Amino acid sequence: MTDLPTTAFKILSRADWRASLAEGAYDGSAVDHADGYIHLSDADQLAVTAAKHYAGQSDLMLVEVDLTALGDTLIWEPSRGGALFPHIYGPLPVSATRSARALSVTDAGDMILSDNP
Repeated sequence: MTDLPTTAFKILSRADWRASLAEGAYDGSAVDHADGYIHLSDADQLAVTAAKHYAGQSDLMLVEVDLTALGDTLIWEPSRGGALFPHIYGPLPVSATRSARALSVTDAGDMILSDNP
């Protein structure tokens, strides 16, 4: 098996990110709650995730997550086409994040990143 990445990404609303900063952790979206874990994407999966689930949305944040800080709450599981995706079983601690950037996704699914929080 090839080495798995040590970082992944979570796309969430700016409001959810601000609440997470205040609370010290992100508890997940409605979809995350329904599935029982927080969905993340590695760098190679990110563009497809953004296009499939966030096309036409703005006021988003792209949060980089240090997977090595998650311990046993991180599990890589098969999803789309059998590809392994990182899932967090529990909250995402803000202390496990490396950066956060403003994100918009065009109607065509292209990501537009900004360094402004």
